[in-house]
Amino acid sequence: MQRSTERILTTHVGSLPEPPGLDTAEKRLAAVPDVIRRQREIGLDIINEGEYTKGGDWLSYVDYRFGGFTERPRRDGIPLILQGKDREEFAEFYRYATERRTLFYAPGEQIRPTRPNWVCTGPITYEAHDELAREIGALKTHGGSGELFLTATAPASLEVYRENEYYASDEEYLYALAEALRVEYEAIANAGLILQIDDAWLPALWDRIGMKMGLDAFRKRCMVRVEALNHALRNIPEEQVRYHLCWGSWHGPHAYDLELIHLVDIMLRVKAQAYLIEAANARHEHEYVVWDDVRLPEGKILIPGVISHATDVVEHPELVAQRIRRFAERVGRENVIAGTDCGFGGRSHPQIAWAKLRALTEGAALVK
Repeated sequence: MQRSTERILTTHVGSLPEPPGLDTAEKRLAAVPDVIRRQREIGLDIINEGEYTKGGDWLSYVDYRFGGFTERPRRDGIPLILQGKDREEFAEFYRYATERRTLFYAPGEQIRPTRPNWVCTGPITYEAHDELAREIGALKTHGGSGELFLTATAPASLEVYRENEYYASDEEYLYALAEALRVEYEAIANAGLILQIDDAWLPALWDRIGMKMGLDAFRKRCMVRVEALNHALRNIPEEQVRYHLCWGSWHGPHAYDLELIHLVDIMLRVKAQAYLIEAANARHEHEYVVWDDVRLPEGKILIPGVISHATDVVEHPELVAQRIRRFAERVGRENVIAGTDCGFGGRSHPQIAWAKLRALTEGAALVK
């Protein structure tokens, strides 16, 4: 991967706002050149296709990519993703926000409010070779020169939405998911692209199941899932992999997010060269001090979020520069690429998102 040698390089997490009317795969493919052009005009260095080819959603794009699953009505009870200490403590807020559809940026409809209930009833296979080839082809055809990245979901984040009735144990099921995802990972890497692994649900389960388990048990659970991910990445050079860890991107309190200090060593075990973390929102900005005591391993790159989807306030470029300098002072300027906390598609109004991305590149330019 490129490094910030002559200047601070910039990138983002993947999802970008969509124009209205992208209601078919053909229209999404046709919109790729424009979203690439906008990224280039703003001055972003490492870009993608805005996740347009994925329908703008890092999870739902895989709904129909696997064999071995049956779609069934959900059982009685509250889905795991709608549980947790945050939702209990701030129940009145969550009712308010759900009624008004403000947990995400509703007009974009890029974040689905409900998802199919999948149950594993047979051997898991990967079935979306042609669809994946179209995604890769669209990005490579229109991406131009420079590094390009394409996103994919981690086994741990996919596991949350799919029940198992076929495999003998949770671990056997997890590794079967990883083996199926390996097909997608390797196809992206073999095409010469940077593979980004998105894994929001690894830490976001803390206030849903982790608090009851206790920190040690939860960390062990996370480590098993990182090992499964590394199994899926085993044939890909680290230099082609970047790993995105966050706590979910809904517009809520996040008061019970597990702090980075408890996960950073597990994150660094992922077989990747670069790590994308939240570092700009009010719940996680203070965590840059983690790197006072944690050493970034030789050859690795840190991509902290220096602009955030969590507020509609557009960051001043000088604030962006200050955030970048905090990390550069701690892990080395050449080891920092300026990024975003999470994707903007379905999370921010398009005008706000693009203004924030411009602030990102302008702020990076101020760091000498």
